[in-house]
Amino acid sequence: MKKLISIVVPAYNEEQVLPLFHVRIDQVITSLDCYDWEIVFVNDGSKDGTQRLIEELQTRDPRISSVNLSRNFGKEPAMTAGLEHARGDAVVVIDADLQDPPELIEQFLQAWEDGFDIAYAVRTHRDGETWLKKATAARFYRVMGKVSNVQIPADTGDYRLMSRRTVDALLKLREHHRFMKGLFAWVGFPSKAIEYRRYPRAAGITKFNYWKLWNFALEGITSFTIAPLKVATYLGILISMFAFFAGTWITLKTLLRGDPVPGYPTLIVTMLFLGGVQLLFIGILGEYLGRIYNETKNRPLYLVQQYRPATSATVAERVQHQQLEHNRTQ
Repeated sequence: MKKLISIVVPAYNEEQVLPLFHVRIDQVITSLDCYDWEIVFVNDGSKDGTQRLIEELQTRDPRISSVNLSRNFGKEPAMTAGLEHARGDAVVVIDADLQDPPELIEQFLQAWEDGFDIAYAVRTHRDGETWLKKATAARFYRVMGKVSNVQIPADTGDYRLMSRRTVDALLKLREHHRFMKGLFAWVGFPSKAIEYRRYPRAAGITKFNYWKLWNFALEGITSFTIAPLKVATYLGILISMFAFFAGTWITLKTLLRGDPVPGYPTLIVTMLFLGGVQLLFIGILGEYLGRIYNETKNRPLYLVQQYRPATSATVAERVQHQQLEHNRTQ
């Protein structure tokens, strides 16, 4: 029996690029006929014809599964939905925009066959992106590498292959604020990096503007480190020590020499500085507190409006077998 490989494709308003993506991915998996394949498209509440195109592709390709979410939940929950519906012995996560070449899957599979649980793609070039985005992305990964207690590979996106045991371990992590790059690294298991050149989008426009990227970076930092809270503690200690020595100096100077000149400018500057520092770290505390609040509500990560599994015999057999295993363990 051939090994089954699932390809998870989260899609949000990708109507323009989906047909071309299917052609490219079909060429790759057809050439790798030593495996059975499943393509899991996850429509993340698209407002265009993405779901209609997925259903049209599904009528022509029995290897396609369709997961239609009830609304837009975001890329991280959409990826989680795809992983939960993937049946393969190994699972590949790839975006539909063709910035990540599907042809790299063959190298992923070779690494998997060599015993690695994870094969992830490392970008050597980022074509079609502005210098500002490249610079901020590089800085973000460097900062995360220094402050996080989990080593997150630099210049790495979501494009990767994971073994079945890696996917099962990942699905045990149910936090709502999901920084998937960090979660991929957190589960561990033997990994191999594969370098590649990232190309511009084949069609359509990016869904990540700078504001979304900023919030994404904030999500990553607050999900995998408490370093900002430690900075608040250390800065508070430093300012307290400085205030103590400054107060001592002013007291001694006043007793010994007097101080006929009022210190109004110094007082105002000091108050504004301390007020700004306090507001900054109250905001940081609010970010962490808000995440705790969201976790305590324990809402589902996503809701599925419709799930249409692939009709190929291999995938249908896997679905039936996994349902029987689930029923047996209940």
